[in-house]
This record gives sequence, structure tokens and C-alpha cells, in this order.
Amino acid sequence: VGTSNRERGLQRTTILDAHPRNREEADKYSVLLPTYNERENLPLIVWLLVKYFGESGYNYEIIVIDDGSPDGTLQIAEQLQKIYGDDKIVLRPRAKKLGLGTAYIHGIKHATGNFIIIMDADLSHHPKFIPEFIKKQKEGGYDLVSGTRYRGDGGVYGWDLRRKLISRGANFVTQVLLRPGASDLTGSFRLYKKDVLERLVERCVSKGYVFQMEMIVRARQLGYTIGEVPISFVDRVYGESKLGGNEIVSFLKGLLTLFATT
Repeated sequence: VGTSNRERGLQRTTILDAHPRNREEADKYSVLLPTYNERENLPLIVWLLVKYFGESGYNYEIIVIDDGSPDGTLQIAEQLQKIYGDDKIVLRPRAKKLGLGTAYIHGIKHATGNFIIIMDADLSHHPKFIPEFIKKQKEGGYDLVSGTRYRGDGGVYGWDLRRKLISRGANFVTQVLLRPGASDLTGSFRLYKKDVLERLVERCVSKGYVFQMEMIVRARQLGYTIGEVPISFVDRVYGESKLGGNEIVSFLKGLLTLFATT
């Protein structure tokens, strides 16, 4: 029986769609950038993101979620949108500071990518590691890939001894109590499958610094696979660090809550 041109075309399309190379090309990466008073840092981080995504050839969008920054961060974001285009810079501001967890929920709703990258906008996370995250995810088919400061050639630069001790101590105690299967729980530079991130955010109840830790713990509970890429963390160049005594107390409370409920 003969095959029409239309049928042959549909067959070719199906074969192409099933090919791994085509699935990779169809992947899109949505970068969520929650911001609060980051007018100095935002142009630099966006430029670096555009540079490394452009060089690697992956499809992407950058979603800026500004929480009513009084320093004019949103106005800077609007200028960046004019430069790079509204298909690459997506603005989804909120009226006031509502927390990291809700910022991610807000961002996910507007993300058109099938992968989500979360990172800080203060230049502590260098976009040059993103192609390594993507490569790692593709190699192992991981549900999430987390940047780690505590494995391989990862490290921290610009912190004083106090900050390093707090971070190392928090990570050590967390490892002992929760056995999460990941070396860096308090970091916030990660790549998620979009549907995985949606499920994790739904289940997380923590806020602040504990939120990132709970995401990894819940991922382990749900049987998601976790890959790691060593990263260099650099302390913020502009602006003030948001880590203070209240955050440390909140972290310890949150850690004990997670220990008691997981």
C-alpha cells in the first residue's frame, strides 16, 4: 500500500521528536532571580547569564521577581528588558517583600521552561557554572542538580572566619541530623526539573535559609535523584549581607523542626 507525502512527513516528524538530540534542543531553562535592593548587581548578573547561555546555545529566559525594592531595582530591570528583549528578560514584580518560597512559586507560574534554575542575584553565584549543571543533569537524568561548596574544587571566597564557621557548622549539624544525601544543603544555586520543583515547593513549609535545606530533605524523602557540581561561592560585591543573628536562630529552629518531622 502506498504512503502519502503527508503520512511520510508525519512519520519523519515523529522520528525526529523521539530523537534525544531534538529533545535537548527543545529544552528551555527559566532562571528565577528574586531581587531586593540589587540595582548595582542586576545588570552584571544579567549580562553574565546572557553571555554564558549565548555561548552554550541553550534556550533560556530570565525571570526577575523584584519585591518592591526601594533602591530602584525594578527600573534597572525595565531598562535591561529593553536591551535584551522581553522574551529573554521577563519581569514579574511584587508589591513588597514576601519571602523566598513565595517568590519561587510566583516565578514558576510564569516560567515557560521545562527546567528551572534558581540562584542569587548578588553575584555570589557565577553563571559560568550553569552549563556544567546542565551537562551533569543530562548525564545522569537527575531531578535536581545542586551547586556544592563542600566537594571537589568547590569553595567560598570573601567570607571572614565567623561566616565560614557558621556555614560549615550548619552544614555539619544538618548532615548528622538529617543524612540528606547531598553535601551542601544551605546553598541556593540549583537546577530543577520544573515539575519536581513545583512538587517540592508545595510540600515545603520553611522560610528563609531553612527553605533551601528543606527542599533537599523533601527531595530525598520523595525519592528524587540529586546531582552535585562543585562551585565557587563569592561574597556579594555590592549591598549588605542578609545573614544576621535572627537568621541563625531561625535556622536552628527550622533544623530541629525538620529533624522532628522527617
